[in-house]
Amino acid sequence: MSNKNNVVEWLLKIAGAAAVTAVVIGVGEYAQQTVLKPIEAPEPANENGVITAKEWGEVYPEIYATYLENDENSFRVDYLEEDPYLKTVYEGFGFAKDYTSAVGHTYTLEDVYHTERPHALANCLTCKTPDYTKLVNDMGVDAYTLDFAETYEKMNESVSCYNCHENQAANDGELVVTHSYVTESLGSDSGIDMGVLTCGQCHIEYYFDPQTKATSMPYDSATAMDPEEILAYYNEMGYSDWTQESTGTGLLKAQHPEMETFLGEGSAHASTMNCADCHMEDKGDYVSHNWQSPLANESILETCASCHGETDMTAKVKAVQEEITGREREVGEKLASLKENLAAAVAGGKYQEEDLNRIREKYRAAQWYWDFCYVENSEGAHNSSLARRCLDLSEGLIDEAMALFEV
Repeated sequence: MSNKNNVVEWLLKIAGAAAVTAVVIGVGEYAQQTVLKPIEAPEPANENGVITAKEWGEVYPEIYATYLENDENSFRVDYLEEDPYLKTVYEGFGFAKDYTSAVGHTYTLEDVYHTERPHALANCLTCKTPDYTKLVNDMGVDAYTLDFAETYEKMNESVSCYNCHENQAANDGELVVTHSYVTESLGSDSGIDMGVLTCGQCHIEYYFDPQTKATSMPYDSATAMDPEEILAYYNEMGYSDWTQESTGTGLLKAQHPEMETFLGEGSAHASTMNCADCHMEDKGDYVSHNWQSPLANESILETCASCHGETDMTAKVKAVQEEITGREREVGEKLASLKENLAAAVAGGKYQEEDLNRIREKYRAAQWYWDFCYVENSEGAHNSSLARRCLDLSEGLIDEAMALFEV
């Protein structure tokens, strides 16, 4: 065997599942160029037509191994125990019964089944499993009104490959927005980096349409994602997630507006980075699919030095998070006091309805701005400027509302 063939054979042996090395013969030298090896997508074994993460693991074993590392993120903080005032603020809604911190993406299907928050319809499965995502894409809007329990039995796995790549072989890591409500709201060319939008299609503020029960987004462009504009959107359509019986107030429950926060005014990173930069470690030959906090990964933290220099990023981020969570608790407890005062005023019967409505309007807005910050999972790290603005707006409205009670 010639020396040339020996080199080619060696290169093919060390090539990974998704790449080969092409050898170009020059005059007296070898030039190497890594190219992607054509990969055939496996046939899905389940009737839903979704290629599972395990099936993809046969093709991309290293990536699949990192995906399974999401199982390690299983510790749940009970927010209702940590912040008891939440039961007052969320009174009459499911989050007053069950509210814990986020865990690994491999638990999404399990969690939605075991939560004590009621869910009669299948629309609660929207971001919990790729099987439901494909069902919506195949069936259309009628999928949102299917029975939860019956539909759940047909689901196979939690968030996985299909959610971000569809059933494509993804030889070049191509990202796909698989949730139809995103393209319906933002169009096919939103101008948002796909590295943000693919994650953001689930990490957003959303609501269920009162008529169709479809998962929907309260804006139609990236510039309309501001919490004030979203509140105006809900106010204009007269939407509330629930009406709190004790106060007679129609309230909004923010979901997890990570994308809106990351892209919002004051963001220091939105113009230069995307979600993967901080939450998916670059392993060189592939990107880790263990989605984690950068504070838990030294390799990711080291990349921060390109802009932050020798700054202790762990200390810097934790300082922001401690500040924001402290303010959340302070404002949240004031919000709970406002709620109790309003409930007492309603029960007392001394106030005119128009006077109560003025207080209710401020209470609704104050609760929205506080919640927009509280439920955003970075605790201020994604956009501390926006977090502070929301909390300041909330506290100002609380003070205005409290001033309307008779002394």
